[in-house]
Amino acid sequence: MTKAYTLLEKLLFPPTLINTIKLEKELQGKNIIITGASSGIGEQLAVLLGEIDCHLILVARRKERLLQLQKQIKRAKISVFAGDLRDKVEMHHLISYIRTLDGKLDIIVNNAGISISRSIFDSLDRLHDFKRTMAINYFAPVELLLATIPILEGSHGQIINISTINTLLTPFPKFSAYQASKQAFDVWFQSVAPELNSKGIRTTSIYLPLVRTPMIEPTKKYINAPAMSPLHVAKIISKTMYTERKRFKPWWIIFGQVSSLLFRSVWERTSKVNIKKR
Repeated sequence: MTKAYTLLEKLLFPPTLINTIKLEKELQGKNIIITGASSGIGEQLAVLLGEIDCHLILVARRKERLLQLQKQIKRAKISVFAGDLRDKVEMHHLISYIRTLDGKLDIIVNNAGISISRSIFDSLDRLHDFKRTMAINYFAPVELLLATIPILEGSHGQIINISTINTLLTPFPKFSAYQASKQAFDVWFQSVAPELNSKGIRTTSIYLPLVRTPMIEPTKKYINAPAMSPLHVAKIISKTMYTERKRFKPWWIIFGQVSSLLFRSVWERTSKVNIKKR
């Protein structure tokens, strides 16, 4: 059950209204890939688009949950691909499947990802954390898109990247692995976007604040922090499919950018004072 927004969350995250007629007209009969579809944002997007006569290709590691979604969704055609996109063999299988669609791939929603919050001093023997974060947040979507861009060009398709406001803010301590990997793909995507657009491929970047998904549950400080609901995000994503909006950012991001700069300055000054006291 979706948790009701607090008064503060209602202010931070104004409602998103969807024109269901336009959405259905846009997606009728189209093939849509959603990565990270077994929970959170991907799951809610699948349920929302499942009310439309389209073909959803749901990609995630948890096959059981994907099969549950397949049973739950009644109108859309559902194809399930259970696999870890960090695995070269499983990525190859997904790309091979996509090529069986006879050039009829229309939308890719790049949603799969992982986050790690850990001090660098607790990461000195954990190089694998940085490798696995880059593997799913950067290398996997790059590999998938390199293989599918020619198909999307033929269908004048759309790529929707689910990013984070962290890429727009001054980097925070303890999120080096996550922020570096998300920033890497965001820069890659923004770099290739003009070339893709010139070939008729639409590109959309959605910069999200904290979203109440299983990914944030291990971080205790997020329990009571303001966060968007996955359903709300699913509506935002869906709306960009017919509006072709290139970027979504929270209305208050400019204030967040100023605050992040001030926070960084305070952090650095405080650190210098503590060092001098030692």
